[in-house]
Amino acid sequence: METTSNREGIFDGAWWPRSRDIASQLPRLIDALVARLGPIARIGLDASAWDDAPGHLVIGGRTVRIDWSAVDDSTMIVTRGDQDHFAFLVIPPQASAAAARAAMAMAVQDGNCTPAEQILMGGGIIPASHHRVDADMEAAPMVSPSEPALPGRHT
Repeated sequence: METTSNREGIFDGAWWPRSRDIASQLPRLIDALVARLGPIARIGLDASAWDDAPGHLVIGGRTVRIDWSAVDDSTMIVTRGDQDHFAFLVIPPQASAAAARAAMAMAVQDGNCTPAEQILMGGGIIPASHHRVDADMEAAPMVSPSEPALPGRHT
């Protein structure tokens, strides 16, 4: 995890979890954030990027609330206090190491104003939400469209 030296860009840091299992991936990140930023009150995540969506996790003896959204924006919001928020780019687990490193480096450049999807796709990384849609389409049964009605004919 890296955080920017100032808070003028879109992202304050970046995170590359290695799976879509939030319970196995989030504790190490929270431990690193607490060591660097102090106590974390809540985390905001994109529900489409994860297999489960628990309302909270107990990490290091503290309960961390997880707020879920369906914005598909490859970001995470870390809240330390009422008015103290940090935005992180979330790299999908399937990204290659080289692409993940390049995306994280770009996200944490001082003054970077490039949106998450542009950072990811610019590095050849398909955002997690796109993988979820592809998987859902593969699992959906094939349905043949009905024959269109001819003009002037009622079916």
